Amino acid sequence: MSNNYKRTLITSALPYANGPVHIGHLAGVYVPADIYARFLRLRGEDVVFIGGSDEHGVPITIKARAEGVTPQDIVDRYHGIIKDSFKELGISFDIYSRTTSDIHRETASEFFKKLYDEGKFVEKTSMQLYDAEANQFLADRYVTGECPHCHAEGAYGDQCEKCGTSLNATDLINPRSAITGNVPVLKETRHWYLPLNDYQEFLEKWILEDHKEWRSNVYGQCKSWLDLGLQPRAVSRDLNWGVPVPVEGAEGKVLYVWFDAPIGYISNTKELLPDSWEKYWKDPESRIVHFIGKDNIVFHCIVFPAMLKAYGDNYQLPDNVPSNEFLNLEGDKISTSRNWAVWLHEYLRDLPGKQDVLRYVLTANAPETRDNDFTWKDFQARNNSELVAILGNFVNRALVLTHKYFQGIVPAAGEMQPSDLSAIAEIRETVGKITENLETFHFREALKEAMNIARIGNRYLQETEPWKVAKEDLGRTATILNVSIQICANICVAFEPFMPFMSAGLAEMLGLTELKWSMLGKFDLISEGAKIKEPHLLFEKIEDDVIEAQVNKLLKTKEENRLKSWKPVPQSPDVDFDTFMKADLRVGTVLECERVPKADKLLRFLIDDGMEKRTILSGIAKFYTEPEKLVGKQVCFIANLPPKKLRGIESCGMILSAESSDGSLSLITPMHEVAPGSQIK
Repeated sequence: MSNNYKRTLITSALPYANGPVHIGHLAGVYVPADIYARFLRLRGEDVVFIGGSDEHGVPITIKARAEGVTPQDIVDRYHGIIKDSFKELGISFDIYSRTTSDIHRETASEFFKKLYDEGKFVEKTSMQLYDAEANQFLADRYVTGECPHCHAEGAYGDQCEKCGTSLNATDLINPRSAITGNVPVLKETRHWYLPLNDYQEFLEKWILEDHKEWRSNVYGQCKSWLDLGLQPRAVSRDLNWGVPVPVEGAEGKVLYVWFDAPIGYISNTKELLPDSWEKYWKDPESRIVHFIGKDNIVFHCIVFPAMLKAYGDNYQLPDNVPSNEFLNLEGDKISTSRNWAVWLHEYLRDLPGKQDVLRYVLTANAPETRDNDFTWKDFQARNNSELVAILGNFVNRALVLTHKYFQGIVPAAGEMQPSDLSAIAEIRETVGKITENLETFHFREALKEAMNIARIGNRYLQETEPWKVAKEDLGRTATILNVSIQICANICVAFEPFMPFMSAGLAEMLGLTELKWSMLGKFDLISEGAKIKEPHLLFEKIEDDVIEAQVNKLLKTKEENRLKSWKPVPQSPDVDFDTFMKADLRVGTVLECERVPKADKLLRFLIDDGMEKRTILSGIAKFYTEPEKLVGKQVCFIANLPPKKLRGIESCGMILSAESSDGSLSLITPMHEVAPGSQIK
């Protein structure tokens, strides 16, 4: 990190207030942003961490319409849930505001008006999809249809969730209105566009030449867009929810959410610092860092910088845009619409006191260079085998032994031996690696190095064995435990960006009243003679039943999604009545039922059909694992099919089954017992 900056402004992507935040949001944006903000604060730097809810846009109006409430009702509900859950997880925003605030509306309106007055926009008329029944233009997610790229059904007018391709509503095949289900028509409308092509040369130099240090996913995606050639991008939409376009003759039009939302970073800073906000945005000695997910790269690296460049007035452009890839859940893409997610507010309710465990797991498994997968089994394993068995184990042993041999008073260190000096040197080297990785946004690696301090501590105790040494040399034991307590103090500082609740608890036990990054690598942080408190466990083992409950919750969601998405197969071609009447459908009673040897799918039924006994084979063995229990049941069958040999057994008829949405087969039986041989009419 350059030392030419006096201050750093950190922003995190504004989450849509149409639902709570989930672990994908946390791993991609908010946990890494918080780690970095906490790191800079520990270094004593001037840092401001900006957050807020994005409360405009089509997804919010669609949810409001579906629930029969106003968009304001929706954003008020979810803004509160998001803000409270962030606070409980320890995301240390200096402000968490919203884009429905008065100050945001004023800031966004002024931003548009200045560019409009200076002729920075291009006004264009175009043909857009329109729902005549709803009397409304269909922007973005008000249109669904077939994706022109992967041909998945249900793609939205702005993106296909299956293949991830960005779309325009007019790209969709067989589009339908999400409001009425009608086929929309094309109708002329007028909008304002930011001519990104005017900033092509500037952006090429600024990104491709000046910021080669950006992450490869950010740099590569920007290069792809620039190589294709930038095109004008709309900054207004035909909607009745959002910041109204502040020019005459623009009734019924609002600022497009991707023009409106990033201005929220500015308005939230103004709300926090009404008298000094400009020095964070306009002073060349200020540094701006945007934390985003990969689906926001283009807007933060191309669109927003072009907006700032167009506005002028010495607005600074981002120095870095650390963007993570996506986090999947149990092998499947996280999806709000399918409720396939671990929601933060539910996690905090289901696993109280486990905020740091989630922060740790999401950082240790962070999708920094590629998509990663969150599983509950991995969550449990990392807690039990790393946080409990390594970090918690070392701290507990060091503190318990100090209480056992020195009544909780930190003993004086005597002459250092090679084992002491080796552990100290190794920890100091590790501290340097943590710092370097944090400075370069490699948070996963930084956490790994922080955990190495605890590993070094455990190894140090195993090598020095103070519980054995105490029997003969209490002075040597004092040195070992003094070093161990100092290692605990280093852990306290090193982990504060990652696990602030653990760090605060450990600091209280050690009597540390202030944490600074400059303390790391020092071994006189806890004074000789200081009294440390009785230790308590930093982490507890997570039992199987806790994990099983979370897995079952996901399995229930998967089943609900399957039932919701299931559709019956199309009807077969018509047959005339006389042809249908040729099929002789009857009811029979099962006399015997057993598996056919060496046939996984077949059951052999012996049926009483009212006239004689007949054998029928049926391919339902995997759905009825105890066929003997079917004896005495009544089944429906087709009686007049020609006999057919299967596995050397002659089958005389076909037993009727119904196929469920999950592909399972269930025997069709009469509601009440009837005489064997009764015809079905």
